[in-house]
Amino acid sequence: MGSRLAGRRVVLRPLGSDDYLAWREVRTRCHDWLVHWEPRPAGMPRPSEDRQSFVARCATRERDRQLGAGYGFGIFVGDRFAGEINLSSIQRGAFQNSYVGYWIDESLAGHGYVPEACVVLFGFAFEQLGLHRLQVAIVPRNTASRRVARKLGLRGEGIACRYLEIDGRWEDHVRYAITAEEWVERRDRYRREWLEI
Repeated sequence: MGSRLAGRRVVLRPLGSDDYLAWREVRTRCHDWLVHWEPRPAGMPRPSEDRQSFVARCATRERDRQLGAGYGFGIFVGDRFAGEINLSSIQRGAFQNSYVGYWIDESLAGHGYVPEACVVLFGFAFEQLGLHRLQVAIVPRNTASRRVARKLGLRGEGIACRYLEIDGRWEDHVRYAITAEEWVERRDRYRREWLEI
């Protein structure tokens, strides 16, 4: 289910070992652009970015996919690896919720690729997985990620104080959400704005 999802300019697909060199190049070049926003407890070393760790990470994402616990995708613009987007911590039962996370190559930021990827992912989450609610949590000073939420008109739900440990510091996060009902109301507009040629 959902192994490859296509938008107008972006393709979302799970990453595999063959993607390592492209992923590593972007992560290395954009290190300072990305590291300030990524969850990491104090004293924990930065995640290793060697091939073995990357392959293990891909295997974990595949296991999550098989269990229905999460869906991780690389964002590709043409054949170029551009970043990642994922659904994580999927909860079923009365909640039917997941968290959305994303990042993009700094050189591709500001071109609308992440909002487009979000619209593709939202369609998958609501229409194929049957989720009811998606949440995005963003450090308030991360203006680039907040711009994505604003472009999509996601509903702000306030500040969650000291919500996640980011690079060894407990950080407040602005919380945004969209529900299945809001998706139905906005789906046609989203598709016109982000997916149609």
